[in-house]
Amino acid sequence: MIFDTDILIWVQRGNEKAAKLIEKDEDRYLSIQSYMELLQGAKNKTQHKYVKDFICEFEFSILPFSQNIGHRALIYVEEYSLSSNMRAGDAIIAATAVENNMALVSSNIKHFKAVKDLQLKNFKP
Repeated sequence: MIFDTDILIWVQRGNEKAAKLIEKDEDRYLSIQSYMELLQGAKNKTQHKYVKDFICEFEFSILPFSQNIGHRALIYVEEYSLSSNMRAGDAIIAATAVENNMALVSSNIKHFKAVKDLQLKNFKP
């Protein structure tokens, strides 16, 4: 399963339900986009290290960009940016999940619900 950025943010904020969701999944994946968003959200070197340590400790596999992911993300932005306000980062995360044939878990369902070929799992914090 691929975890959206928001799930890890919930864990960082102390949400036990989000932590348990991650702990129960043996195969933990993140889009490189989510990893970059987490690092970008760090306000100092200590938080930066916390993100990196968290990713390492929970053994997340980081799924890289590929040509297919980029192409699919572009299609999603073309198709859904006007009707559903699809943002580039969310398009990359969705495309990563679809291209890797994996479900995406997120509490921001509205960001992804327009993508018909995406296996989406709703997390309610």
